[in-house]
Amino acid sequence: MVQRIPILSAAYLGKLDRNTPDASEDRQVGHVGNGVGTEERPERLRISRRRGSAKHKRDAKVVDEHDGAGDGSWVSGPRQAADTLTNSTNNTPASSSRPSTTMGLKTHTWISAWFLLTAPIIAWDVGYCFMRPRSMEGGDLHWIWEPYSIYQRVDLVYGIPALEEGDGFTNAQSLLNVIETIMNVLYVYLAHVKAWPPAPLVGLVAASMTLSKTVLYWMQEYYCNYCAVGHNTLYDLLVYWIIPNGFWLIVPTFIIIRLSKDLAAELNFAAKASAVAKSK
Repeated sequence: MVQRIPILSAAYLGKLDRNTPDASEDRQVGHVGNGVGTEERPERLRISRRRGSAKHKRDAKVVDEHDGAGDGSWVSGPRQAADTLTNSTNNTPASSSRPSTTMGLKTHTWISAWFLLTAPIIAWDVGYCFMRPRSMEGGDLHWIWEPYSIYQRVDLVYGIPALEEGDGFTNAQSLLNVIETIMNVLYVYLAHVKAWPPAPLVGLVAASMTLSKTVLYWMQEYYCNYCAVGHNTLYDLLVYWIIPNGFWLIVPTFIIIRLSKDLAAELNFAAKASAVAKSK
């Protein structure tokens, strides 16, 4: 009875061993000499080799893509660096090799300073013209424009005669002053804040308007036989009319010359750059 239990246990364990797939498969492959699994072993070896070859190809492809070879070959060392440099050079956009067609915005401090400093002066003058007669001597707002008590006697366009005759030239030139001042400030904003390349064109137009209006003002006096300022002494005419108004002839002229040169240089540079680009 004692010897029978181990025999049954061994038989039972053997039955369990035969029912286990892995153990059975290993036994069949391992017992080649006994004729068991002789046909399955070569098949397993072929499957294992195919799996290993496929894994090797996948690994090679991953390394290839990582290294940037792209043609399925292994690239390393100096050759890889040279190929990478060549590819990056060939893929460079054409626009990066094209010459620039602009010189860049050029600003001038003295021009901007003139535009900014004259803005409040012109606004003060426009206010006097539009608020007549209250802004004139004897008006309730004259205290704001008190220095005009002298000027309205020097230049009758700003005086009582022009107001009584209903001369519209005074307010008409003041309206143009408003437009010019807006353009002057706009130039400063576009040039110094926005850095807009066409900003000099705005400044050129504004300065041209100022110069043209001032020339018209002087020519009007000439052709009417100095009807508004001819009554002044030479000293009063020089100090209160010629010198102050002369600034609005001289400075805008220099602004026009300077900005015209800048625009001409920009256009010439763009034309040469365009010609070079077309020749390539």
